[in-house]
Amino acid sequence: MARIWLLVLALFGFMGAWAQQTKLRVFIGGQQRPDIMRKILDVYEQRNPGVRVEIEVGGATSDQQQQYLTTVLTSRDPSLDLILIDIIRPAQYKAAGWSDPLDRYLPRAARDTLLKQYLPAYARANVVDDTLVALPAFADAQFLFYRKDLLEKYGFKPPATWDEAIRQAQTILQGERDPNLNGIGFMGNISEGTVCTFLLPIWAAGGDVTDERGRLILTEDLAQRSLQFWLDLMDKHRVSPPNMAEKAQDTIRREMQQGRWIFATLFAYAWAHFQNDEDSKVKGKIGVSVMPRFEGGRSASCLGGWQWTISNFSRNKAQAYKLLRYLSSPEVAKVLAIEASNLPAFPELYKDPDVLKANPWFADALPVVLNARARPVHPRYPEIADVMRRGLNAVLARTKTPEQAAREIVQGLRAIYGR
Repeated sequence: MARIWLLVLALFGFMGAWAQQTKLRVFIGGQQRPDIMRKILDVYEQRNPGVRVEIEVGGATSDQQQQYLTTVLTSRDPSLDLILIDIIRPAQYKAAGWSDPLDRYLPRAARDTLLKQYLPAYARANVVDDTLVALPAFADAQFLFYRKDLLEKYGFKPPATWDEAIRQAQTILQGERDPNLNGIGFMGNISEGTVCTFLLPIWAAGGDVTDERGRLILTEDLAQRSLQFWLDLMDKHRVSPPNMAEKAQDTIRREMQQGRWIFATLFAYAWAHFQNDEDSKVKGKIGVSVMPRFEGGRSASCLGGWQWTISNFSRNKAQAYKLLRYLSSPEVAKVLAIEASNLPAFPELYKDPDVLKANPWFADALPVVLNARARPVHPRYPEIADVMRRGLNAVLARTKTPEQAAREIVQGLRAIYGR
């Protein structure tokens, strides 16, 4: 009988310990390597025996993820504790009251010291109206990925200008005579990546959507030139196929992985797939360069990156903050850099021998990230993005002319910005 009571007491003790465990749930997107994130969270659980962390995987794109998250957060659902959000989202999350402000955990001096560790763009992106909304998970920017083997075969160096990229693509396509090979890949469907596509020629020409005070300055002329440039890649130069209005970023990445593109404008995550995926046909054949410039212009890249924020409706905010600090640490950034080719938000990691062994091109990536241009910061950013990407998509689908779409884009932005 004594043994039975001992077993009962032990069982109740085990159940009590289990009941005291904190369960956290983190949300990440389908492209953000849930397999690697699981390994990272396993380490955290080992170091924190009283915590169990689940992963919820959402859509493949920033837009799909946010559509779901908007439903969850609008309903004040407490099921999510930590959320990985796009760099374009902090202002939206603060305005909607979806993020638990991190200032409550950090005195001002400690906050300022912490933010100095990160690349400046990411420190700025996560502070909205002097409120710390999130902390960086990893940085990102657009690069020109290219078939190194094909450029070498034809005696080409990576193109410095868009005119060079077009001529090289035309020469290689003519020489290869491969019906499955395409020239220049870019995002053209109705997705967040297409906002970057629209902005690249505007930035390269020295323009922007807003000035330093956030006032709208985009002209119809600049918008039209951007739209015309991408249309010409299909219709005039014939280095992009006629269905670019259907192309999402990961579609381009998968197709390049199958050997179907000479050039592609992609974010950094693509490198690990090209080199490590079992089905990759381009292992060792891909090079990475800065984005081309226009003659007399400058190279321009779109700033990307992802941030960790605490749901304002979490029931475990203190524990979520502890996990957030771990996930936004140099230790985790190094793992993501090596295993997922995610660009670090910590400048020192661009010189780390282990990181450079896995990603030799990171040695030249830091200036690109430092000089990358940010998309407009505005609480109504989703509407701004929709105006731009739908305009470009309509031109690529040939349902609107560049003139019509440029006029509608500028008019739509004026309605949002109030002028």
